[in-house]
Amino acid sequence: MKILLLEHPRTVCSERCNDIANTPLSSCLHSGYIAGVLSSEGHEVEIIEGFLEGLDYQEIERRVKCFEPDILGVHMVYHWQMDTVLFDFLHKVKVEQLSTYITAYGYYPTTDFKDVLEQCPDIDSVILGEPELTFTAVVNALMTQASFDSFPGLAQRDNSGMVVSQRRELLEDLNSLPFPVRTEALFRLPEVNLQGSRGCYGGCTFCYINPFYGQGSQWRGRTPENIIAEIDDLIAKHKIKEFYFTDPNFFGPGERGQQRALRLATLLKSRNIRFGIEARVNDIHDETVGALVDAGLHHLLIGLESGSDSSLKRINKMTTVAQNERAVRILRKHGIEPNIGFIMFEPDSSLQDIRVNFEFLRRNDLMNNLPITANMLYHHLIVLKGTKAHQDLQRAGRLEAQASTYESVVALADPKVDTLAMIMRRTTNFLFDAMTDIWGGKVKEPENAKVRYAEINGLLVSLFENALVTLESGGQFTEEQVEILVKRTEQEIAKILNE
Repeated sequence: MKILLLEHPRTVCSERCNDIANTPLSSCLHSGYIAGVLSSEGHEVEIIEGFLEGLDYQEIERRVKCFEPDILGVHMVYHWQMDTVLFDFLHKVKVEQLSTYITAYGYYPTTDFKDVLEQCPDIDSVILGEPELTFTAVVNALMTQASFDSFPGLAQRDNSGMVVSQRRELLEDLNSLPFPVRTEALFRLPEVNLQGSRGCYGGCTFCYINPFYGQGSQWRGRTPENIIAEIDDLIAKHKIKEFYFTDPNFFGPGERGQQRALRLATLLKSRNIRFGIEARVNDIHDETVGALVDAGLHHLLIGLESGSDSSLKRINKMTTVAQNERAVRILRKHGIEPNIGFIMFEPDSSLQDIRVNFEFLRRNDLMNNLPITANMLYHHLIVLKGTKAHQDLQRAGRLEAQASTYESVVALADPKVDTLAMIMRRTTNFLFDAMTDIWGGKVKEPENAKVRYAEINGLLVSLFENALVTLESGGQFTEEQVEILVKRTEQEIAKILNE
């Protein structure tokens, strides 16, 4: 059969320019893995990179007509709105019979499948969780005209129009999957993405990694030898030297995870590559990090999330502030300045929590890099459907629905914390918008960029601390005062960038 996989166009509005939690990086290989499995079974598969190639729907329609697919698969990515433009396109596909069957897959449709199927009648089904095996089963069922009743891994409408769903068991052996198909657009990225594992043994209330895989899902890893075989293939065919592991939890649990990482480091060392990973702080061990750095590790993202133990408990991080600080020390010992995941404002944060967070960042010298500082001083907890945070806040009646039911907004419990969050969010959004082309490599950095960035960095830190001190001392900010403060700061940032 002929299968077309669409990475649809999407945009990000300026107010959400740094809200990256809509879908994890590991989702970028969904289509590639589906294509790998289907191609290995003899099907003709094509991927349209609507997002990475900047395509409009007119061009996508032309490509669909040219390919004439039997099945259209859509990797649906939430981009802070209900995507009516995509739905209109899929309606046209059905009306003009450009494809007779449309299925959607990804993090967003997995946990919001009922609304997706209701909002877009032209989507025949939604694949729940891991897409490869279910997609293959759908193809085989269509080929043989088999029944779709009680179909594992699929959400769809029954004969009465009701949405029914059934989960599929997780794939136990990730080594059994063919290597993912990568498009030319993916090879144009600075690093080639790899997926060495799936799932996480953690249980953070805000995270939707494990809800995507299903209740009780656990971390599963490919063997180091299997990962190396893929890397060797990419080096041989494409001369790749820069890689990034998209795993939400690179190491895996306990001593077994550490030994696996050490084995992988041993195999990687002779390949002369550079790579980045993401990890939990409790998995940052001196020996393992040292071995990985020797093997080419140069970038690492860790989710510190908070400098307050009470906040870490509320979000069920299962780590401590002491572990956060230890991880930072170990990484710096081996020459790695970590990128930081941090939630400054969570729903029940008090001013005391915010002060503890701020002092933690200052004590550990974590506010010296402008992009990281800007991210940490504004970031709030994003509440997405499927997460425990969403369930708990919904039961408490604290959620305010947005344009899409996938995301909800929760008012911060302390109005003073809410005021500080508003000041920082508006200010940093202005900065992110101003720096988009520079940080994206489309525009050259200004002269004396390092000095200018340091000045803006100091400006943000001072803005945060001064506002926090005012609120701690009993002061208030009226809407007019907030407006004046934000506008004045924006003008100072613009002046520093343009002088």
